[in-house]
Amino acid sequence: MVSMVAATFFNTAATATTRLARLRRLAWMIDAQFSLPGTKFRFGLNALVGLAPGIGDVVMGLVSLYIVNEARMMGVPHALLGRMLANVAVEVVGGAVPLLGDLFDVVFKANLRNIALVEAWAAKR
Repeated sequence: MVSMVAATFFNTAATATTRLARLRRLAWMIDAQFSLPGTKFRFGLNALVGLAPGIGDVVMGLVSLYIVNEARMMGVPHALLGRMLANVAVEVVGGAVPLLGDLFDVVFKANLRNIALVEAWAAKR
């Protein structure tokens, strides 16, 4: 007899949907969880952790790479993974610039861009 856990694990549609929902929440937390009161301006943990010189951008870059790896495990095509990696690289390099890099992190939002790419790909499937 197949257990409920095994049945859920092998249901790839449910797994992909669950994984995408989890990645969407993570990207939101990293890029847009907080807002400035009275404005539409949103920022996330990336902007806060990125304030730590050097290590902040590296740590958040690794989290961004986790999102790309999860997309790879979902079967996202290599061309789309390359585009996602380029978004992460732009954010990490742009974020490394003192002071201006922190503002760049707030505006660019690579993780939300990458989730939008994965969602568009998943919608076509």
